[in-house]
Amino acid sequence: MKYCRFLLNEIPHYGLVELIAGREEITRTFVSPPEQAESLDDIPTKRIAHLPLGEAHLFAPVAPSKIVCVGRNYRAHAAELGNEAPAEPLIFLKPPSSLLAPGGVIIRPRASERVDFEGELGVVIGSRCFRPTEDFDVRTCILGYTIVNDVTARDLQKKDAQWTRGKGFDTFCPVGPIVISRDELDPWAGAPIETRVNGEVRQSGNTHDFIFALDVVIRYIADFMTLMPGDLIATGTPEGVGPLVDGDVVEVSVQGIGTLHNSVRNQESAG
Repeated sequence: MKYCRFLLNEIPHYGLVELIAGREEITRTFVSPPEQAESLDDIPTKRIAHLPLGEAHLFAPVAPSKIVCVGRNYRAHAAELGNEAPAEPLIFLKPPSSLLAPGGVIIRPRASERVDFEGELGVVIGSRCFRPTEDFDVRTCILGYTIVNDVTARDLQKKDAQWTRGKGFDTFCPVGPIVISRDELDPWAGAPIETRVNGEVRQSGNTHDFIFALDVVIRYIADFMTLMPGDLIATGTPEGVGPLVDGDVVEVSVQGIGTLHNSVRNQESAG
């Protein structure tokens, strides 16, 4: 199952996305938010006139209480920035106010001279998870998967003692365009990730190269922080990160999910 969040009759709705005659279309609306259901298949829906996904006014398909991110989860990415691979998961947070819709504009703040893209697989939590027992399968806590661009003010990240400012500006967390159910993707087996800027490939990686597998990451986070339904985990970025400038178009693709498109504007030109 695949879903998005879109504008219908001037109201945001969650919508079921189906492939109709080779084209992704929104065919039904959900009666309740997906994160409130134990399974996406259990959510009641209402039929609507079909709307092509590419023509819809989309919002970020998640509404998390928190965005938990994994830093340096690919050895080559850690090395390209002159860092050692971490001995345990390196965790930081982005505020929910940093969320940006597919097609939205990433704003390069005046405070930063270098703003980077970081294409990543996103994990949407479906059930409460806190200090799981050793025999508990944490995969059952996953609702589905999406795409994240962990936009970063690289100079501020290096300057500050912690990463909150460099990672936390408004528009610094584009997400979408859809969420797919957990049974439609297997990050453990490998999911290709690619980032393009103005059509040129800048990142090409695969989740089978994670330093810390997804179940290890979830257990590590849930040992000290309650993961709630709807929470978003950004799982780390492969090598190839680089700067964005005014006018760029950045696209992050994850095979099996789709492509997240966003444009870039300087704060001054964005108004």
